[in-house]
Amino acid sequence: MGKLSRRTKIIIAFVAIVVAGYLVVHFTQKSAAVPQNFTDARSQGAIIAQNIVNLSNQSTAQLEQVDQLDQQGDYEDALAIVTTLVTQSTDIRNQAVDLSTQVENMTQALSGISDFDAQQAALEAISNRLALINQLINYSGDLANLLSVLQGRFSGSGGTNTQVTTLVNQINTDVNAINNYNSQATQAMDKFDSIVSQ
Repeated sequence: MGKLSRRTKIIIAFVAIVVAGYLVVHFTQKSAAVPQNFTDARSQGAIIAQNIVNLSNQSTAQLEQVDQLDQQGDYEDALAIVTTLVTQSTDIRNQAVDLSTQVENMTQALSGISDFDAQQAALEAISNRLALINQLINYSGDLANLLSVLQGRFSGSGGTNTQVTTLVNQINTDVNAINNYNSQATQAMDKFDSIVSQ
């Protein structure tokens, strides 16, 4: 075969440089695409969010019992259960503060994620974690309202069975929303993982 022309050699060299550059960027980006502080915050946030979900889920069966006790006129026992739930909600609120710190750390690390689609998946997870925290505020407020209504029922100064049932249903709705937001955040991070591992 004849010698390659100077122009052909330049084109081949150019293509080789472009391909090599792409491969270098591709492989180095994948190993460095996710900042360590994002990974750490994500991991801690997932643990805290699951603890919150577990604690809030425990209240569902107890709230059903509260509604039954209220209908039976056993306000004292219903009040005792709700008082315990309100105390537990303080622990949940503290964990929500911890979760918000991890979400903040994830947000600050977002700019260090090189892949746009991965960044969007991470942002979706962050949004769902924030929505979960907001729902926890509603959950705590609804528990406090239920306690107030039951105190009124117990003292004979007010509150109705309808109010109790409505608040119990609302708190259960809060718990379902907390579960959904956590599930959506997990799905978003699964999507994130599939993107960065390509």
